[in-house]
Amino acid sequence: MRKKTKYIDEKIGKVKVVKDFLPEPEELVYKEDTVKVTLNLSRSSVEYFKKLAREHDSQYQKIIRNLLDEYASHYSE
Repeated sequence: MRKKTKYIDEKIGKVKVVKDFLPEPEELVYKEDTVKVTLNLSRSSVEYFKKLAREHDSQYQKIIRNLLDEYASHYSE
């Protein structure tokens, strides 16, 4: 059996309290208005986005959607 750890109330160096910078939970939980589409893409493009998604622990569909959103936002102004 392992020896039990005894915790004590001890200060550890200089501690600096920082202002809470995180958004409210309500701001994090939102459903973006989306439309489902069918789109044929080249195999090489899809493989590129899948590789990129694996490298960044993401979903390739989300990367493509964000890319299209940025493009549309840039040129719609």
